[in-house]
Amino acid sequence: MGEEFIKQETMETIKQALFTGWNFMRWLRVAFGIFFIIQAVQMHNSLIGVIGAFFLFTSVTNTGCCGAAGCATPLKKTRKESEEITFEEINNK
Repeated sequence: MGEEFIKQETMETIKQALFTGWNFMRWLRVAFGIFFIIQAVQMHNSLIGVIGAFFLFTSVTNTGCCGAAGCATPLKKTRKESEEITFEEINNK
């Protein structure tokens, strides 16, 4: 039963990463990936195809060049509520 729960939680995490956080840069990487793959097929060049696959992979997984989630943007914004900000008024006379 525990193993099934872990699989379900993992699938939810993957779904959240795939379907949330789509910003301009992710869409741009998708466009570049598709463009490079089309060019690779037309030019019969496998190196360009690898580059296109790399762009598609980084956009779908929301990772950067740093490795697994090294440059990914956080899915949830965390906020420290325990810190209290104090302001001090300064008069220059």
